[in-house]
Amino acid sequence: MPDRRLQVFATVAKLLSFTKAAEVLHMTQPAVTFQIRQMEEYLNTRLFDRTHNRISLTEAGHTVKRYADRILDLYKEMDNEVRTLIGDMQGPLLVGASTTIGEYFLPEVIGEFQSRFPDVIVRLNITNTNGVIELVEENEIDIGIVEGPVNNKTLVTKSIWDDELVLACAVGHELSKRKKVDIDSILDYPFICREEGSGTREVLNEYLGGFDLDIDQLNVTMEFGSPESIKNVVAAGLGITIISIATMEKELALDTLCAIPLSQPLRRPFTIVYQRQQFRLWAMGEFLKFAIQYCQTKELPKQQH
Repeated sequence: MPDRRLQVFATVAKLLSFTKAAEVLHMTQPAVTFQIRQMEEYLNTRLFDRTHNRISLTEAGHTVKRYADRILDLYKEMDNEVRTLIGDMQGPLLVGASTTIGEYFLPEVIGEFQSRFPDVIVRLNITNTNGVIELVEENEIDIGIVEGPVNNKTLVTKSIWDDELVLACAVGHELSKRKKVDIDSILDYPFICREEGSGTREVLNEYLGGFDLDIDQLNVTMEFGSPESIKNVVAAGLGITIISIATMEKELALDTLCAIPLSQPLRRPFTIVYQRQQFRLWAMGEFLKFAIQYCQTKELPKQQH
């Protein structure tokens, strides 16, 4: 176990808050303050400048943080190497996923992975694409899986799945009997859209750009942060949407929604993303391999209209 004071210091230095650090570490705030005071007494210097409303690292604090991060990373690497050597494969593995992937794609993947590796505890954080990328950048999670483009060149990205977006409308809608629809055909209908920061919204906006359009030129009447909410509104006949076919398996089976291909297909990759410099945990490598193998055998729901 690495020195507790070092762990406490690294957490406070990252969050720049004694209160938040105490919550993360499951300690009382006075206990966190005591550990920091002990470090400062040992090093004979202040590590934080304190004001009434905020704290910041001193020059010495920045130096200690740089070494603390390296020491804690080395400890994690040592722990992983020893556990691999003796066959003791344990978690946790921290995974983040954008909404579509986290709600419709990953539960089955994680379930099968944990049945194969029961000692690895996968913790899943679901948010939109921008949120997942921020979590990866801040080392809050080991792996992110997103459906939108990743522009950060310092991160490793690997495409694992080719997703198709289709027009979804209620059974009986004017468009429901068409074999395909083009963009001009949907401009005048009430359109239900994902929220800002969503990978689906960003991919759709890029697609529209190919027709010299953008989302503002659609007749957007409602925005939601969940595919489930969007599908419910569309099924009620309150509008149409463009959504991942991977989210529509239940609705197509129950015949509550129609999925109609776009005349010019809209596809996007599901992408795994992680820190280039991060030490690769054994569980992380196994999860990457497992997710790729899973995707190679997964079938899409069949389009029905």
